[in-house]
Amino acid sequence: MQEVKDRDKFFKEIENVCHPNETLIKTHCAYCGMQCGMNLRVNTKTNKIIGVEPRYDWPVTVGKMCPKGVTAYQQTNHPDRILKPLIRDDASLKGTQKGFREATWEEAYDLIAKKFSGLQAKYGKDTLSVFSGVSMTNEKCYLTGKFARVALQTRYIDYNGRFCMSSAAGGFLRSFGVDRGSTLPWTDIHETDCLFIAGSNTAECHPTSMFRVWHVQERGGYLIVADPRETPIARRADVHLDLRPGTDLALANGILNLLIENGYADEEFIKNHTNGFEETKELVKEFTPEYTSQITGVAPEKIIRAAEIYGKAPNGVVMFARGIEQQHKGVDNVSGYTNMALVTGKIGRPKAGVATFTGQGNGQGGREHGQKSDLLPGYRKITNPKHVEEVCKVWGITPEEMPQPGVSAYEMFELMEEKTIRGLYLLCSNPAVSAPNQNFVRKALKGLDFMVCADFYLSESAEFADVILPTVTWSEDEGTVTNLEGRIIKINKAQEPLGESKPDWQIQVELAEKLGRGKYFSHLKTARDVADEFRLASKGGYADYYGATWDKIDKQDGVFWPCKDENDSGTPHMFLDKKFYHPDGKAKICALPYRPPAEEPDADYPLRLTTGRVVFHYLSGNQTRRIQFLRDMCPEPYVEVHPETAAKFNIEHEEYVRLFTRRGEAEYKVKITEAIRKDTVFVPYHFGHEKSINLLTIAALDPMSRMPEFKACAAQIEKLDMKKVQ
Repeated sequence: MQEVKDRDKFFKEIENVCHPNETLIKTHCAYCGMQCGMNLRVNTKTNKIIGVEPRYDWPVTVGKMCPKGVTAYQQTNHPDRILKPLIRDDASLKGTQKGFREATWEEAYDLIAKKFSGLQAKYGKDTLSVFSGVSMTNEKCYLTGKFARVALQTRYIDYNGRFCMSSAAGGFLRSFGVDRGSTLPWTDIHETDCLFIAGSNTAECHPTSMFRVWHVQERGGYLIVADPRETPIARRADVHLDLRPGTDLALANGILNLLIENGYADEEFIKNHTNGFEETKELVKEFTPEYTSQITGVAPEKIIRAAEIYGKAPNGVVMFARGIEQQHKGVDNVSGYTNMALVTGKIGRPKAGVATFTGQGNGQGGREHGQKSDLLPGYRKITNPKHVEEVCKVWGITPEEMPQPGVSAYEMFELMEEKTIRGLYLLCSNPAVSAPNQNFVRKALKGLDFMVCADFYLSESAEFADVILPTVTWSEDEGTVTNLEGRIIKINKAQEPLGESKPDWQIQVELAEKLGRGKYFSHLKTARDVADEFRLASKGGYADYYGATWDKIDKQDGVFWPCKDENDSGTPHMFLDKKFYHPDGKAKICALPYRPPAEEPDADYPLRLTTGRVVFHYLSGNQTRRIQFLRDMCPEPYVEVHPETAAKFNIEHEEYVRLFTRRGEAEYKVKITEAIRKDTVFVPYHFGHEKSINLLTIAALDPMSRMPEFKACAAQIEKLDMKKVQ
């Protein structure tokens, strides 16, 4: 280890040595929840970003970056940037890149104010909606919630985290009474004795965390992976639980049964700090290894071995991602795996706990401060009169003026189809690629009376807009985000906005003025002004950021929430006092009956379709598909098929096939691989238009989180006539 330390010391010493015409701006990556530390290289003569260097002083990733992070700087000065407002002047071309003309900000604002006000005058306040995202700073996420409820005065706001982190949030809230994506800091992970990772292709989706995973094994610890595919991390696992898509809850119940039956339950912890154990114990008794195997397809001996390893480990961390969460029982899956930690008492201490791999850069902070349909800043509930009163004092409105809760993201499209919602303000999201059942969603977008999209690229969703407002990239503004640990960190401005683009918070302040609601926003002149109001609005909530000042964040390398005042350094480890956030201070062990996927294979659709990421792309691909290197590495989607399945359908490697479900179809090149189950096919979801796999996915929603079931539906595959493809 001494050699590594000396090397890191060397890099720390040289990372601030620049070319005479360069300066380094300390910041973080624009993409996933790892928020890897980086220094952006800025040419001091042109004031333009020209490159990137890793930050070896950042404790989470210590100099590591992935292909997306290394090239992220290229998005800022990319030729595809929208530099001026665009107004559609040919409605017949809605849904295409054509039919826009450049306009001034004044003209665009006037048109938006006229159309939005006209719709509300005719159909009521709630005819407008806001659909936002969590790849923005906390400040922008906070102000978007305020903008919807105070400037537009509508109940209908939700966000793309509904398709990403909502099941994790629901599971943590039910089990712990609070939603923080990790109960321990990431710097603990490599020191634990067992990692149980479910539904995460970690090596491709969060690759800069892998050195900690490998270190666990190098120290003699164990790695267990539950995934239908033999991903890179699954190949290195001590046990790979290769389950059928959509059967995670059965697996979690089966392992929990063995933990209890074989004496690994911490009876003192259960008695003093939890509720629900006896009911859960009875429910999981039927999940013997043999019964669990029948449902999941995992060999009984693997289930037994996994339970033994995790049960015996002095410390263990249960980790998961979208594979278990993007199901119509995603909340149950999260609570099911969380049960393992609660029953064994592996929580509320260093090196042990539960954590989720956050998909988007601010997936944690973005869901805490008012973008969800039922939430207000600080994770307050809009249905709680006391919570409403606290936020109204900050916003300067009366509780009677606060809109009622709205509906979830996908349900907003249903209301668009019904004409309950007729106007949309879309920002930081690309639902025309990322939402399930795309044929329905695109029809809903096209049928809107008026749609505004704020983005820095012309995304597939922006093609449906009537007005497009040019926003800035992450490196042209400043603010905070909250990484996958719950650590609040600072994003720093490296370059002035390109062209006439503006930060989303500034656009909302200016639009509020045009809408006659400026008095509630006009005091916000800078991002720091928004930050100060945002911290105040979160004060006293479960997600309390009040003490996390920008100065403290810089001084401490980030601040873990809750951080309640200037003397509070933050909370890296949750529940050290064994006090949870339910009224009685106890966690809940949840008895969870198994439910199969909403759509099981049958004679017409005999395969299971699942989706996921590749290392070279991010979410809908609106950013990464424009970066030449990333596009070269993965230029188009593909369908993974097992060799025996391919032989059954007479399919060859790299041939094109038609993949279809009850909702839609698309054509893909075949990748034959033994790393997929014989009953399963896999397609990455980063591609749009006719290549979007979400043309096929199902919109079965979790009853609590309203998460769609992206990860499991019934599909069919057929060989294509190559002459037609060519």
